[in-house]
Amino acid sequence: MVLQKTISALESKGYTVIVVKNGKEALEYIKKIIPQGASVMNGSSVTLEQIGYETYLGSGNHGWVDLHAKVNAESDREKRRKLRRESVLSDYYVGSVHALIQTGEFVMASNSGSQLPHIVFTSHNLLFVVSTKKIVPTLDEGMKRVREYVFPLEDTHMKEKYGVGTGLNKILIFRGEMPASGRKITFLLVEENLGF
Repeated sequence: MVLQKTISALESKGYTVIVVKNGKEALEYIKKIIPQGASVMNGSSVTLEQIGYETYLGSGNHGWVDLHAKVNAESDREKRRKLRRESVLSDYYVGSVHALIQTGEFVMASNSGSQLPHIVFTSHNLLFVVSTKKIVPTLDEGMKRVREYVFPLEDTHMKEKYGVGTGLNKILIFRGEMPASGRKITFLLVEENLGF
């Protein structure tokens, strides 16, 4: 009931919704949907780590232009900043969300905001891999989920991984997309406990 209501709400906004059983199926779908030669960018995501996306991306066996790798490979600080700014023009942005509302809205929180331009405007194709456990009934519940559940876990995760915590500096509430934009937004809803 909850899942079907959410799917209907997302589809009513013009988004494509695919339901898969687990992360392995989600990764296989991503491999099929992104064409060779496309530029891809992604933000930090425990979900993408868990489904094996980051490992697959790092393998180089995909035929995509990995903008994230280009940014990370640059040692010069100013050149790296420039590459990060240029990466917002990726053909595909792959990520997740922190809360998915049954009405089809979704919430994302960010420390730096580096992934938000992709989502808000610049990337023509958005591909969100979202565990169905992140579905909540209202926007208020979504914001509460971000503050009280996701943030403490993400802060610990970032300290363990990078030695620096995170912050709720920028929060995006995505209500819809203008049809005239021509952007394609796809949700891979995964019936597995993934991410925070």
